[in-house]
Amino acid sequence: MSEQGMAAVGPLSHAVFRTARLHKALVARLLRDSGLRPGQELVLMALWQDGPQRQVDLVTSLGSDAPTMARSITRLERAGLVARRPSPTDRRAVIVEATPAALPLRAKVEHAWGELERLTAGALSAPRRAEILDALAALEANLTAAETAVDS
Repeated sequence: MSEQGMAAVGPLSHAVFRTARLHKALVARLLRDSGLRPGQELVLMALWQDGPQRQVDLVTSLGSDAPTMARSITRLERAGLVARRPSPTDRRAVIVEATPAALPLRAKVEHAWGELERLTAGALSAPRRAEILDALAALEANLTAAETAVDS
C-alpha cells in the first residue's frame, strides 16, 4: 500500500508513524557525536536522574520490553557506560548503574535532547505546545488501553 493509501485508511495513525520516524531519525543525528543509538540515551538519562535501578524497573519506566532493554544495556555495558550487578536483596534481579565513563556524555545527551525539543517545537506557542501535549497524552492513553484489550 502506498503512503497515500495508508494516509487515507488511517490518517491519524499514519501521521503518528511519520512523526515518530522523523523524530527518531533526528535524535539519531543529534546523538551521533556521543556514539549512542536512539534509546540508549534514555537508559543513561534514567540512571543519571534516579541512580542505580533494577533492569526490570528500567523496562517499566521507559516503556520498553525486556529483550530490547537487555540488548541496549548489553551494548552500553560493552562500551563501558553501564555496569550490571546482582541485586543484594533479590537473586533474580539485576541492578544497572551508570559508570563514571558515562558522565562525560551527560552534557552531550542533554544538549541533544534540548536541541531535539527546540527543533520539534519550532515556532509553536506555549499554549499550542500544551494542546499538543494534551492530545499526545490522550493518544497514549488510548493506545495503552487498546494494547491491554488486545492482549486479553
